[in-house]
Amino acid sequence: MADLPRPGTRVSLRYRLPAGSVPPLNDVVGHLLDRDPVRVRTKTGETVEISPADVVSVRTLTDVPVKASQIRAVEHAAALGWPGLHREWLGGWLLRASDGYTHRGNSAVPLDINASTATVPAIRDWYARRGLTPWLAVPDRLVRMPQSDIHLESIVMVRTLPAEGAPEVTLTAEPDGAWLAVYEREVPVEVLTAVVDGQVAFGRIDDAAVGRGAVTPAHDGTRWVGLSAVRVAEDRRRRGHARAVCAALLAWGARSGATNAYAQVLADNAGAIALYESMGFTAQHRERYVDASKL
Repeated sequence: MADLPRPGTRVSLRYRLPAGSVPPLNDVVGHLLDRDPVRVRTKTGETVEISPADVVSVRTLTDVPVKASQIRAVEHAAALGWPGLHREWLGGWLLRASDGYTHRGNSAVPLDINASTATVPAIRDWYARRGLTPWLAVPDRLVRMPQSDIHLESIVMVRTLPAEGAPEVTLTAEPDGAWLAVYEREVPVEVLTAVVDGQVAFGRIDDAAVGRGAVTPAHDGTRWVGLSAVRVAEDRRRRGHARAVCAALLAWGARSGATNAYAQVLADNAGAIALYESMGFTAQHRERYVDASKL
């Protein structure tokens, strides 16, 4: 039986038909729902059920048909939008370090078309010298990785701009005390405000909700606004605050020259995925964090 990815992943799967069938094999493309029995939902809504023993091969696909250059554009802008405090280009990978604060700020991402796993030993050494885990942020299709345990998986969602803003949202160039109080995570201000070749904005609705936007360029010159650090105080949820903060940051991004937007969401965060879908975002690809010391 072929190794199957996590449920929710879009796959192209080849499987055996009952004995005597002509042809003997069939293919199905869709989202993997379960692994035993194997259940795949196609784009028409049909669910195909297959015995695990009949699976011949499986290939992981992006969430929608997309070119590698489009994935690389989003990943390039996103890496510059959360670049960490220290960074270095190495063999087509951008290595980022932020004294351990956040996975994104302490990971290496393959952004050049020539990036490969041949650089992994040097990446391990770079992080070892800083006393950090050598996390690799591996997007779909940008580099071929050996089979490995996945630590975290994110869905990268995108949409085009412009967007309508929300007037009740306060925007500032740096997070103030009120913003940090709602955010609650212990991430240094210098990590939150770090950006390469771009600008950041911090949105806040009183003591109810906050979010961060970063406008940065992709390798092809297009400018993107990325949403991150979106949080609503527990006693102020389900009132539309997250939507308002995100809308204001998207509008700010459009005024700042961005023509597209992205959000990186943990694959198991159904609430955030539903919010972004309702705002016109669609899932483009996935990014998986892998510990390079275990490769």
